[in-house]
Amino acid sequence: MSASSAFNDEKGGSSSVGEPEYGHDPASGGIFSSDYKRHDDLKEMLDSNKDSLKLEAMKRIVAMIARGKNASDLFPAVVKNVACKNIEVKKLVYVYLVRYAEEQQDLALLSISTFQRGLKDPNQLIRASALRVLSSIRVTIIVPIMMLAIKEAASDMSPYVRKTAAHAIPKLYSLDPEQKDQLIEVIEKLLADKTTLVAGSVVMAFEEVCPERIDLIHKNYRKLCNLLIDVEEWGQVVIINMLTRYARTQFLNPNMNESLLEEGSDKTFYGSDEDEDEEEEEKEKKAEAPAMAKRKPYVMDPDHRLLLRNTKPLLQSRNAAVVMAVAQLYFHLAPKAEIGVIAKALVRLLRSHSEVQYVVLQNVATMTIKRRGMFEPYLKSFYIRSTDPTQIKVLKLEVLTNLANETNISTILREFQTYIKSMDKDFVAATIQAIGRCATNIGEVRDTCLNGLVQLLSNRDELVVAESVVVIKKLLQMQPEKHSDIIKHMAKLTDNIQVPMARASILWLIGEYCEHVPKIAPDVLRKMAKSFTNEEDIVKLQIINLAAKLYLTNSKQTKLLTQYVLNLAKYDQNYDIRDRARFIRQLIVPTEKSGALSKYAKKLFLALKPAPVLESPFKDRDHFQLGSLSHLLNAKAGGYQELPDWPEAAPDPSVRNVEVKDSVPEWTKCSSREKRKEKKVEKPFYSDSEGESGPTESADSESDSASGLESASASEESGSGSESEESEESSESEEEEEEEEEKDKKKKKKELKKPVQESESEQSSEEEERKHERKSKQRKSDSESESEEEEESESESSQSESEDSESEAEVKKKKKAAESKPPAKPVKKESKKEKKEMSLLDLDDFEPAPSPQVTPVNTFLSNSLVTDLEGLSLSDAVLSPATISPSSALKSYELLHRITGEGLSVEFCFSRQPFSPDANMVAVQMQFTNNASSDTKNLHMEDVKLQSGMRVKEFPEIELLPAGESATAVMGIDFCDSTQAANFQLCTHTRKFFVSIQPPVGELMRPVFLTENEYKKEQGQLMGMNEISEKLTLDVKCRNEHAIVQRVTTAANLSRVPCGSDKECRFAGRTVTSGSLVLVTVATKEEGGAQLTVNCEKMVIGTMLVKDILLALTQ
Repeated sequence: MSASSAFNDEKGGSSSVGEPEYGHDPASGGIFSSDYKRHDDLKEMLDSNKDSLKLEAMKRIVAMIARGKNASDLFPAVVKNVACKNIEVKKLVYVYLVRYAEEQQDLALLSISTFQRGLKDPNQLIRASALRVLSSIRVTIIVPIMMLAIKEAASDMSPYVRKTAAHAIPKLYSLDPEQKDQLIEVIEKLLADKTTLVAGSVVMAFEEVCPERIDLIHKNYRKLCNLLIDVEEWGQVVIINMLTRYARTQFLNPNMNESLLEEGSDKTFYGSDEDEDEEEEEKEKKAEAPAMAKRKPYVMDPDHRLLLRNTKPLLQSRNAAVVMAVAQLYFHLAPKAEIGVIAKALVRLLRSHSEVQYVVLQNVATMTIKRRGMFEPYLKSFYIRSTDPTQIKVLKLEVLTNLANETNISTILREFQTYIKSMDKDFVAATIQAIGRCATNIGEVRDTCLNGLVQLLSNRDELVVAESVVVIKKLLQMQPEKHSDIIKHMAKLTDNIQVPMARASILWLIGEYCEHVPKIAPDVLRKMAKSFTNEEDIVKLQIINLAAKLYLTNSKQTKLLTQYVLNLAKYDQNYDIRDRARFIRQLIVPTEKSGALSKYAKKLFLALKPAPVLESPFKDRDHFQLGSLSHLLNAKAGGYQELPDWPEAAPDPSVRNVEVKDSVPEWTKCSSREKRKEKKVEKPFYSDSEGESGPTESADSESDSASGLESASASEESGSGSESEESEESSESEEEEEEEEEKDKKKKKKELKKPVQESESEQSSEEEERKHERKSKQRKSDSESESEEEEESESESSQSESEDSESEAEVKKKKKAAESKPPAKPVKKESKKEKKEMSLLDLDDFEPAPSPQVTPVNTFLSNSLVTDLEGLSLSDAVLSPATISPSSALKSYELLHRITGEGLSVEFCFSRQPFSPDANMVAVQMQFTNNASSDTKNLHMEDVKLQSGMRVKEFPEIELLPAGESATAVMGIDFCDSTQAANFQLCTHTRKFFVSIQPPVGELMRPVFLTENEYKKEQGQLMGMNEISEKLTLDVKCRNEHAIVQRVTTAANLSRVPCGSDKECRFAGRTVTSGSLVLVTVATKEEGGAQLTVNCEKMVIGTMLVKDILLALTQ
C-alpha cells in the first residue's frame, strides 16, 4: 500500500459526525481535518473506471472495518460497484454489504435485483456471498425472495453454496417464524446431503428451527456418525450435542442391568476401588444366575455402538470444545466400563488456557461425584500451582475433595497442608472447607483433621482462624462429647476473633453443648452482654440464643444476664433482633399470657440437631447436559434443551434403515469417488497416538461414509435386519465382498480338514504355496476387504465394555498371519467330571474319539496327535500350549455363563506357565463345556478389541464340541502391564458372544529367583517413590510362615526368596511385559501385627499389588 493511501487511511477514522479526528501521525494534521472531505479519495477511487483502483479502495475499506472503524457513510459509493465485472472487487463489495446491509436497509433494497442476479453467477463464491447479503437484509418484505433463494441454493451443485443456504435458514426463521414448515422441508433436503462441508451447518439450522423433529434424523443418523470425523470442528460440536440428545431418546440405558455387564462394570478405571472378597464375588454370581435367566440381558444397539466408536477418535482433537463434546457424550451415553477413556483427554485439556481449564474443571467436578474412579489415576494433575487463578484453584480443590478416599487421603491432606500457607485468602478459606468435607466423608481421618484445624486456631491470620472455627463447629456436631477441650479452647478465642461468622459459630457451639462446659458458658455470656450493642446482627442473634439456652439449663447463674440481654435486644435497630427477643422472652419466661408452647421451651431449644452433611456444590448439577452454558451457570440458560430420559423400551431400530433413492444427482457420485481416493491417503492421520501403526476403526469406517454406503446393522443378536442400499455401486461392491468372504471361509475349512499325517517336508512346501496364494489374493481384495471390515464393524451389538483402540484391519492381519503358521496341535476333549493333570508324554491319558460316526474328524486328530507327540523331546521349545493344565490351587473365573451362552459355558484361569509362543504374554487356560443338547462347532475368536499396546495370541479353533463334553485351550495375552480388560467375541457356528478377560494384578508377573544379597541390593535401588509400606493385622489363621507364603503366592505369581530372619518372608518376581522388578516383604511382629512392603518400578502396579496382598493376609 502506498504512503498516500496509508495517510488517507489514517484520516478516515472518526466514528461519529462532527467530532474532530486525531491522526496517529502527528505530522498528518488530522486534528484540523474537516468532516465533509472525509473518505473523498476513497469515493473517487470507487467511482473511477479502473478496476485496480476500485480493488485498492475496497481493500482499504475492508481493512478499516476489520480495525473497528465506521465506514457506513461509504455505503452508496460501495453498493454501486456490486455489479462490477471484476470478481475480486465483487467479493470485497459483498463482504462490505454483509457488514452494513442491516444498518442501511433502504439502500440495500435498491440493489436487490443485483443480488438476485448474483445468485445465478457462475462463481460459487459470488453465489454464496449474494445469498449471505440477501439474508442479512432483515426486512419482512423480501421474505418470499429470501425463501426462494434459499430453496434454490439448497439444490446448488456447490457444497459451499449449500452450506451458506443452511446458514441463511436460522436468519430467515428469526425474521419470520411462520416460514417454519417450508424451512423444515429445506432442512430435510440438506440433511440428506453427503458432503462434510454441509453437515455441521445444517444440523445447526435443525437445532435452531426444529430440534423436536427427531424423525428427520432417523434416516441420516448413520451417515452423520460416519461423516463426523471429517466435519469441521465447530460442526462436530453441534452434531455431537444433537446426537447425544437423539441417542437418549432412541436407545436403552447401557447401565440399566449393571449386574449383567461384565465383572469390570463396577470396577473403576485401573481397578482403583477396593476389590471385593473373591468368595463374596462367587456367592453373588451364584445368586445372580437365576436373576439373569429372568431378566433379558442388555444388548447394545449396533447404532449406539456406531456412535460411540466414531466419536472416540475425536478425543484426540486439537479443539477443546470437540473433546468436551465427546466427553459429555460418553458420560451421558456410554456403559460405565467404557467411560474411563475420556479421563485422559480431559486431563490433557488442563494444560490449556485458564478459560478452557475453568470450563473443563467444572465438568470434571460434576463427573467425579458419580464416576470417581476414572480420574483417580490422574490425581496429581489436579494439584494446584501457585500461578493458577483463584477460581481454578477452588475448582481443583473441589475435584481433589471428590477424589479423596481411604487410600489417597493421606497424600491429599499433605497437599492441603501446603495450600493453607498460600497468600490467596479466598483459596485458603476454600482449602479449610475442603479439609472439613474430607473429614466428614472419611471417618478414619476425622480426628486428624480436627487436630489440624485446632492448630490453625493459633494462626496469625484472622481469616484462617475464622474459617477454621466455622468448619470445626460442623465437625464437632458429629461427636461433641469427645471434644469438650476443643469447645473450651474456642471459648477463649471470643476475645480475639472479630470475624462475625466465626464469633457466631463459637457462641452457637457453647450454647448447644453448654452441659459440657458448665463453668465457661455463663462467663462467655457475661462478656458478650458487655459488647452486645457493638456486635454484628448475626452475632447478636446467637447471643440471644445462648442466653435462652443457659437460662433453661442454669437459670441460677444466668437469669439476670438473660433479662439484660433481652432488654438490650428489645430496643435494637434491627427488627429481626427485636422480634427474636420478644419471641424468646414469651417462650422461656412463662407469664399468665404465655401460651402452651412455653412448657416445651426446653425441647424446642435443646433438641438434638442432626450433624450437617457437607456436600459438594456440584452434587446435583448433572441434570444439566455437561459442557452446556446452563451447566456452567447452574441455571437454565435461554435456548437450553433438556437432556431426555432414557426410554423404558427400545424404539424400533428399523426407522434408521435407508432405502435407495433414484434421484441422486450425478455430481454427488463423482465427488464420492474422489472422496474415496482421498480417504485412503488420509487414513494414517487418524491413527491412534498411543503408538499403533494401523488406522483406528472410525477412520476405517470413513471409507464408505462418503461413497454413500450406509452402515449395515444386521447382526444376529440385534435382529434389526437393517440393510445398506444407498446406490447401485454400493450394492454391487457388497456382492463382491460377500463372494470374497465365502471364498475365505472355504479356504479356512479346507486347511483345517487336511490330514496332519503327511510328512513334514510335504507340510512345509504346502504352507509356502498357501502363503504365496494368500499374498496374491490379499493384493486383489485389498480394497474390498476395507469395506468388508467396515460392514462388520458397524453391525456390532455389544454387551461388552470393549475399547475400540485397535482397528479391525489389524486384527484381521493378525488372523491371516496366525493361519499361515503350521496348524496347531488339536485340543484334547475331556468329560466334565475328569480333572486329571495331563503330561505331554503320557500317551495313555489320551482317550480314543467317542464315536466315529458322529465325529470322523476327531479320529484323524487324535491319531495325528499321537504321531506328533512321539517325535517330541522334553527339550523341545514348541510344546503345544493347549496342553498346559491348571494346578488345583489356581482360581477359575467365569467367562461365559451357560445361560448367557445358550448352553455353552466357558471358564478361564491364569495357568502361571510360560506361554511358549511369546514369553511376553500371560497364558490363559480356557475350559469350554457344552451343556446344550446339540453339538457346538467352530469355536474360535473374532473381533479382538484391546487397549493400545496390548496383543493377543488366539487359541486354535475347536472344530467340534459334542453335547455334554468339555475341551481346554490356551491363549496368550500381552496385557502390557496393566489391568485393562481384553475384549473379544467368542464365536460358534451360529452365535457370537462378547466376552472380556480382566487380569488381577498378581497375574501380570512371573516368578524370578534372587539370592538374599541380590534382593537387598535391588531393594536398595527401589526406595522412595517406588516403595509402598502398609501396617496390617494378620488373620488368625495366617500367623505362621507357611500360611503367609501360601496366601501371598496365591495372590501374586511370585517366588520365595531365602531369608536369614524367621520374622520376614520375601518374594520376588518380574512383570511379564516390561520385566520390571517386583519385591514383596512381609515382616511379622508381636500379637499378629505385620508390615507389608512392596518395591516396584511401576507405581500403579505396586499400589494395586499392596491392596490385593493386604486383602489376602487380613481375610
